[in-house]
Amino acid sequence: MLDLRRLRLLRELARLGTIAAVAQALSYSPSAVSQQLATLEKEAGVRLLEPAGRRVRLTAQADLLVSHTEVLLEEMERAEAALARSLNQTAGTLRVAAFQTAVLALVPHALSQLTRQHPALRVEVTELDPEFALPALIAGEFGLVLGEEYPGFPLSRPRGTERLDLLTDELRLITPAGWSERSLPSLASRPFVMEPAGTTARQWATAACRQAGFEPDVRYTSTDLQIHLRLVESGLAAALLPDLSGADDRHQVAAHRLNGRPRRQIFTTVRRGAASHPNIQAFATALTAHEPRPPSSRSSPTMPAPQPASPGQKTNEGRADPTARSPAGGRPHRDRQG
Repeated sequence: MLDLRRLRLLRELARLGTIAAVAQALSYSPSAVSQQLATLEKEAGVRLLEPAGRRVRLTAQADLLVSHTEVLLEEMERAEAALARSLNQTAGTLRVAAFQTAVLALVPHALSQLTRQHPALRVEVTELDPEFALPALIAGEFGLVLGEEYPGFPLSRPRGTERLDLLTDELRLITPAGWSERSLPSLASRPFVMEPAGTTARQWATAACRQAGFEPDVRYTSTDLQIHLRLVESGLAAALLPDLSGADDRHQVAAHRLNGRPRRQIFTTVRRGAASHPNIQAFATALTAHEPRPPSSRSSPTMPAPQPASPGQKTNEGRADPTARSPAGGRPHRDRQG
């Protein structure tokens, strides 16, 4: 009989490409992965791997097994969710990966609510960007990923996952309160603080500046949006930030709407079949129960600032827009992946 744990290793090899990558993703040693795959070959009675230079590649029979493994793993998730629902109690451990501003602005309220409503549920939260969190979700390291997606820069949607769009978060131009410039084109000669090159937040911000007619002078780089705000507060740079970053709470900065009011999408992703698990449903419900307060009167009206026009545009971190939780009816929308 085929062992599901070993089939999962084969599936991970098909996804990641090397035994070393599988070992790292699942916290095994490469030799242990090789031994388990060799045992799986004996169980299957057919050759599953063949040499390909210094690597191995899957045979046609291995590819066949991988396609069936996807179905088996989904059904296992459904079975575990059904078993948990039958107990009529939300309990156990849910491991969550979330991006920085969600950890700061959304997760604490959700955890407080869960502590009151479901005291037997333990939620472990790790700050991690979705580019890294999604592969870890597939590998089983997390049960849920809370991610962000910027306008025009959609993330990949891995096979075997389900995505639930929760809310949107408006992106704004943030400048020192003492600066006279209030639009993106007027800041062509001013320094900026942005996230590191290669991140989708940086790609979006750079594209926005280019649409406004200039190449941004990125003098400061950080993944920490609180550092961005501190630099703006100190009069050293401008920034393009989401509302959830908390710019509206700073008295030495000014927030200006961008033309078109671009927003980033905030979403959760789980392994396919797990969305009905009581722990996951409780956490998602707690996240959407918190209505972020609207921007204060200190925010300026919309100023002209051309933005990259693309249907799936990704946003930087900003205050969530409670009116945009779903395409219709105010209910979250789930997309099933591949």
